[in-house]
Amino acid sequence: MATGKEQGAATTASSGDKNKGGLRGKLNKVVLAYSGGLDTSVIVPWLRENYGCEVVCFTADVGQGAIELEGLEKKAKASGACQLVVKDLKEEFVSEYIYPCLRAGAVYERKYLLGTSMARPVIAKAMVDVAKEVGADAVAHGCTGKGNDQVRFELTFFALNPELKVVAPWREWDITGREDAIEYAKKHNVPVPVSKKSIYSRDRNLWHLSHEGDILEDPANEPKEDMYMMSVSPENAPSEPEYLEIGIIAGVPVSINGRDLSPASLLAELNEIGGKHGIGRIDMVENRLVGMKSRGVYETPGGTIMAAAVRELESLTLDRETMQWKDILALKYAELVYAGRWFDTLRQSIDAFVETITATTTGSVTLKLYKGSVNVASRKSPNSLYREDISSFENGEIYNQADAEGFIRLYGLPTRVRAMLEKGI
Repeated sequence: MATGKEQGAATTASSGDKNKGGLRGKLNKVVLAYSGGLDTSVIVPWLRENYGCEVVCFTADVGQGAIELEGLEKKAKASGACQLVVKDLKEEFVSEYIYPCLRAGAVYERKYLLGTSMARPVIAKAMVDVAKEVGADAVAHGCTGKGNDQVRFELTFFALNPELKVVAPWREWDITGREDAIEYAKKHNVPVPVSKKSIYSRDRNLWHLSHEGDILEDPANEPKEDMYMMSVSPENAPSEPEYLEIGIIAGVPVSINGRDLSPASLLAELNEIGGKHGIGRIDMVENRLVGMKSRGVYETPGGTIMAAAVRELESLTLDRETMQWKDILALKYAELVYAGRWFDTLRQSIDAFVETITATTTGSVTLKLYKGSVNVASRKSPNSLYREDISSFENGEIYNQADAEGFIRLYGLPTRVRAMLEKGI
């Protein structure tokens, strides 16, 4: 926390002596990733005090909900910001970030469908754009020094505009917790935007909702049912199954039960349907990029349905070798996205490969949703590699069962040679 002398100097700097700057130097204008919560509300006056700069708050609408966007301009200006910029990124988020990951089959550490990981680069990219629009020379975020998000934001900044300065207050200031932040807000006449401590740390967007903290910090504790917000308990889901036909073109969903929808609208509707059936709950201990393990619970109802549909259609349209290579690259793709390397050449190159091989993944999959489960009822594609006349147990003109004998003898030759050597034959 700043001393009284330092605060006096900072007040002078922020009130007009632009050449002098703040306690830590001088910046002209900073674009801050802003949520309206306690941390980002406190960061606004902290930036003005420490860098003698104007602060432009930026909020990205990635589907976190209207409630979280209410009253943000008033909050931002009350904290000392000169401007609030809000951009609706929902369609871009789904079509340019979620769909490539979905098409690639990217899943981190067997479970995580990368909800937060995908959202950070689209937000950071928009911040770089806003910085150019308003003439800012720096960007700032409220990520802690223990998490993955600081890496995701900053690697995007580096990739898109390496000349921008980056300020990460949690790595610089003396504020160590909630009480310090509240005290700092009071001293700087910043309205404290919360009156009650949230039990969990949550991140929500159109793809998912994550829960961390409180009892979840002990992996031995089962999550409480009242924690969930997007999905009902599978036990309380409808007693009758629901069948859902997902139309897919070139590896990405385009329709529900024959109705074409925009990417964001389609995902929103699947979230509602999947949540009603208790689908998409994941409880996992993951390895963070910074080295530590963390425990989180994720709700991804619509994403779980989408992933199941795309994966099943690929069983018709991809041959064995292509599918195996796609699965291998999917692991690396997920790792790159989790680590914030969205704009890396490697991810873009893998994406080009995936886009090529999934060009024929077009058709539809009918899923059966019931009590938290997603099962496949049917799948069909005009590009299907499945041939009933070949796969039938009956003999046909294309596949002669007698040909299998020679194939097996040649395919098994290495096995026979090794056995012959061991037996001295």
